[in-house]
Amino acid sequence: MTLNELPDVDPAAGEVETAELVVEDDVLVKLFALGPGGAFDPHVHDDCENVFHLLEGEVVVTQGSTEETLSAPAVVHNRRGVEHGARNESDSRALLTASLCPLP
Repeated sequence: MTLNELPDVDPAAGEVETAELVVEDDVLVKLFALGPGGAFDPHVHDDCENVFHLLEGEVVVTQGSTEETLSAPAVVHNRRGVEHGARNESDSRALLTASLCPLP
């Protein structure tokens, strides 16, 4: 799948749209489109690694008690058992994928 083949997502302010891009026995790749002010709350995956690929825009990524503002392109590795999340504090859409390996 290329960037040109991604689903058409255009979340409103404060909203998040998602789409599953790859679903296999041992991996899940999910697309997240965060409108301005959109976020997904910090959460934990105890049984798998999670990798964000920021494709477009800017997000604040949380890992445990730390926060970092990242601009595309960027990659973030969220280790098993580490609380993580992301929010869009910009005025533009942010687009990222989250890969879970192995599939929980």
